[in-house]
Amino acid sequence: MSINSGKLFEEFAPVSADTWKEKTIIDIKGADFEKRLVWKPIEGFTVEPIYRLEDLAPLSYLDVLPGQFPYTRGTKKATNEWYIRQDIQVENVKNANAKALDVLQKGVTSLGFKIKDATSWNVNNVEELLQNITMTAIEINFVISKGKTHFLQLFVDYIAKNNIDAKQVIGSINADYIGNFMKNGAFCYNSQEICEKNIPELLSIAKTLPQFKTCSIHADYISNAGGSITQELASALAIGVEYLTAATEQGIDAGEFALRMKFNFAVTSNYFMELAKFRAAKTLWAKIVAAYNPVCYSDDSCDCDDDASADCTENVCRCAGKINMHAITSTWNKTLYDPYVNMLRTQTEAMSATLGGVDSLTILPFNYVYEESTDFSERIARNQQNILKEECHFDQVVDPAAGSYYIETLTDKVIEEAWKIFLEIQDKGGFIAAFTSGAIQSMITQTAETHNKNIANRRKNILGVNQFPNFTEQLQKDVCECVFKPEVTESEQAIAKPLVMYRGAQAIEALRYKTDMFAQTNGRPKVFMLTIGNLTMRKARAQFACNFFACAGFDVIDNNGFKNVEEGVAAAKQSGAQIIVICSSDEEYAEVAIPIFDKLNDKIVVVAGAPACADDLKAKGITHFINVKSNMLESLQMYQKLLGI
Repeated sequence: MSINSGKLFEEFAPVSADTWKEKTIIDIKGADFEKRLVWKPIEGFTVEPIYRLEDLAPLSYLDVLPGQFPYTRGTKKATNEWYIRQDIQVENVKNANAKALDVLQKGVTSLGFKIKDATSWNVNNVEELLQNITMTAIEINFVISKGKTHFLQLFVDYIAKNNIDAKQVIGSINADYIGNFMKNGAFCYNSQEICEKNIPELLSIAKTLPQFKTCSIHADYISNAGGSITQELASALAIGVEYLTAATEQGIDAGEFALRMKFNFAVTSNYFMELAKFRAAKTLWAKIVAAYNPVCYSDDSCDCDDDASADCTENVCRCAGKINMHAITSTWNKTLYDPYVNMLRTQTEAMSATLGGVDSLTILPFNYVYEESTDFSERIARNQQNILKEECHFDQVVDPAAGSYYIETLTDKVIEEAWKIFLEIQDKGGFIAAFTSGAIQSMITQTAETHNKNIANRRKNILGVNQFPNFTEQLQKDVCECVFKPEVTESEQAIAKPLVMYRGAQAIEALRYKTDMFAQTNGRPKVFMLTIGNLTMRKARAQFACNFFACAGFDVIDNNGFKNVEEGVAAAKQSGAQIIVICSSDEEYAEVAIPIFDKLNDKIVVVAGAPACADDLKAKGITHFINVKSNMLESLQMYQKLLGI
């Protein structure tokens, strides 16, 4: 037996990109390569079907190691550790503490206490809330609607009183007046100036807590209003610049303040695009902070005292640009119907976020959008992250995407497009000015409308809602109407239109819920598949039509096929169905559609497909057609109206 010591791939001649493309065009039988295989996502750039080593040549950060500027590979050097966060609504302090102690025993490493009004709190309330919680072993976060400054002082006093090592306390408070401006259209106290003066006040109170964040950026609002990934990232950068500029104008060094900022991003099911977003965010924010020439100083919040100081040159603290990112699973793509699918969505979202190197992650329970979370749904949400750590070991590999031709190129495209949008915002005077003028809202609305159109046309699938619905699922209980309505809270003092946050599935879910409520007293509308003719075509079109009408909650009746028109018509009449869908081949429609229509003219007769003889059928009175190009939402609304729903 001969032994070849040469390298395996030396036996194969190199294949150029053009050769691959030529072969692909042959395989797709000469179809348009750009239309068939080049993806044009809503993010504003094109994605090729294949990437090669030469595509990485223009990228400048490939030789950068984890923990090195500009941190595309990650802000951490040794691990990909992140905090598993669960938020707790504080309505009763004692109960909130008990729940916190419970979830900390179940894998949670980050707590988020949500307090509506802390203005009347005192140190005893804080003591009771945090009793027996080891502050230096977890991340502690406070989401407070009113009384942030007051509460922060109480928290700092609590740390000092209990002799807790302040340098080891890691956490944040949700001071984000720009986020409130986005949601309400007005600044607190109706004054941007007063809000900006709160920046140094919070920083001063927390000066003994070097790892505690006192400024939040909520870019997730952009995503949950229907914005694209690049719009969310660009907005995050623009908001960050607003805060950084406001701080430096008040005499705070950029390096000191940048380390006090926490970015909150939504993470959607757009798997690779989201992963690329988090990598892009690290790169862009690092370069933005460096442009402020932050001063190097050494304390527990800065890496200048370890080997990362190699990044810092000529007294410019580049490591101050290490972004702190908290990811929250998106609400935009979650559903009321077939809700367990939300678990699949949040799992892929968690994978994108953690592989992208976030610092902390909240997985919202699968039932979050329509009811109070349960012990079961919260346990599932926690364990989704525990699985990624304990079974998948995602925390053990820094930047797992490194070297992937596709993800590296995608990261670069996200960087380029997000930076372009960021500059456009800056040209309008910055984020606040652009939001006040309505430019931000207009940008997001255009994207949201495209999303909505794609959902209605089923170009964008929401499993269980506009594609492959659960035929047997029927809601028997009343659901709050707020589940089907966009969320908007405009202040009476609004100087700008607030963001309108909504779920992409809302319109179709409202349609289906309307049928469910109608069915309780009037019976469920029936749709009968009159399958006839060519076996392949009738089955394919019946399957399509069943899915189509089931999305509205109609009871669909499928059939294997009928030998002739008479047999099919008889079965249709016997079924009691109000809608009859003719499922056959284009060629056979010309022969069978009119006879079926004439015999069932007291029913709503629909033709599945877009046959060449459509005009002839319309001339004979058939007006209803459904096919892959139909606007499903508008069509189903029409059929509901015809049925008196």
